[in-house]
Amino acid sequence: MDTPPAGISEADWLSTPATVRVLILSQQQEIEQLRRQLTALATELASLRERVGRSSRNSSRPPSSDGPGFKPPERRKGSGRKRGGQPGHPGAGPVLLPMERVDAVVEHHPDACRCCGQLLDGVDPEPLRHQVIEIPPITPLVIEHRLHRLVCPCCSTSTCATLPADVETSQYGPRLSALVGLLGSAFPLSFSKTQALLNQLLGVEISRGAIATIRHRLSAVLAAPMEEALAAARQQPVAYVDETGAPTGNADGGNPTGKRGWQWVMVTAVVTVFVQGLSRSAVAAIELLGRSFGGIVVSDRFSAYNHLPIEQRQLCWAHVIRDLVAIAERPGASAEFGAQLLELQQQLFGQWHQYKSGAIDWPALQQGSRPIRQEFVAVLERIVTLGVARGERTPWAKTVGTCQQLYAVAAGLWTFLEIKGIEPTNNAAERALRQSVIQRKITGLPSNSRGVQSRQRGICRCRLLTVTTTLRQQGRDVWQFLEQAWIAHHRGGVMPSLLPDC
Repeated sequence: MDTPPAGISEADWLSTPATVRVLILSQQQEIEQLRRQLTALATELASLRERVGRSSRNSSRPPSSDGPGFKPPERRKGSGRKRGGQPGHPGAGPVLLPMERVDAVVEHHPDACRCCGQLLDGVDPEPLRHQVIEIPPITPLVIEHRLHRLVCPCCSTSTCATLPADVETSQYGPRLSALVGLLGSAFPLSFSKTQALLNQLLGVEISRGAIATIRHRLSAVLAAPMEEALAAARQQPVAYVDETGAPTGNADGGNPTGKRGWQWVMVTAVVTVFVQGLSRSAVAAIELLGRSFGGIVVSDRFSAYNHLPIEQRQLCWAHVIRDLVAIAERPGASAEFGAQLLELQQQLFGQWHQYKSGAIDWPALQQGSRPIRQEFVAVLERIVTLGVARGERTPWAKTVGTCQQLYAVAAGLWTFLEIKGIEPTNNAAERALRQSVIQRKITGLPSNSRGVQSRQRGICRCRLLTVTTTLRQQGRDVWQFLEQAWIAHHRGGVMPSLLPDC
């Protein structure tokens, strides 16, 4: 009580009555308490505003989560011209199929001159061609195999005939079974829509249980090609990896602890592999990549990939950009530093796009990007050096935390500028996973549901997605592959490979 408050001299303080001094000190404590509460409320308000303002632009949220009031960034203004061919454009017209694809040719000759009526005769060496593509009536081919039982006249033993090796023991043949698998992967349809399509277009009546059985058998068929594709992916120089939640039930006892389940994807130049797991840990990432993976992994900054040396990683710039946008949208110094980092990012990608378009070569890209890289890291270092008070929870503290993360892994941001053939984003893996998410929604399996009822069904989905995505990537016929694989598995023969030129 002998120490005067700030702004009051010691003499004035000593001359102040004791009761007044007590009141002043009490009010000072109350003011300080209110100041701390106000600071806490301001911090909470800033945090809530940032949370409300989160979108696909400044966070990892998907665009589908953006509310109806969200205004995306303005797109580049169009030319104002109408869609399609412009006036004076010659036009390509319908594309004609080659003659080897034509099943029938019908000749049409004019009978008489359209001017004077004179009868016409002869052949036009280059007639105008018009093709009509039609689908013939589709009816299922039903073959009944009758197995006769005959009694031996000598010993009275009854002997029944057996099905030949090339006859399917199932009620449904290889091509129809392959189509059922195709409608669950390449063209993701629900069970009910698969039933309706097969019935209305092909005249095939099939139960939901039969569809599930066929796809389960297809999963067993694809086990060997799947393992071959996974082994090949682990030998590639670059792999784009990502993961998404895949809710999994325990109908088959494969998930007794009720774990959520995760679907992993690894995209390479030759194959794209989906793997079903029950974990999102580093162990699951190692199981996907293999313990001896020696290539470059392109991913986000998820900790499951931290077992890899930073020299083997390219961190996704799409995620980095979202973090930078979030920083720039915060008040105060965050906005200033965020704007600097975004400007440097735009300069960097300007160089990258010039290289991709052929405007500059590889040495020019490396030389032009070097000062940008240095300045980017310098800004990160400046933010980290400024730091925050211990326990501080403010927008600035979030900014410092993000920059600390980026600064710690800065070496993994520039791999695409040091090794040719590497993209700066993980968009390839995210696009691949989007197929799975769309399939899950179409089939009525939202992310907050039990998802697939068993782990084996999750594995089946991954194998079908692997085949579908890989063969589309290679420009191969998915239906034909599934049919060939089915025949090879159930009747014997050479199993087709998911690897190109095999």
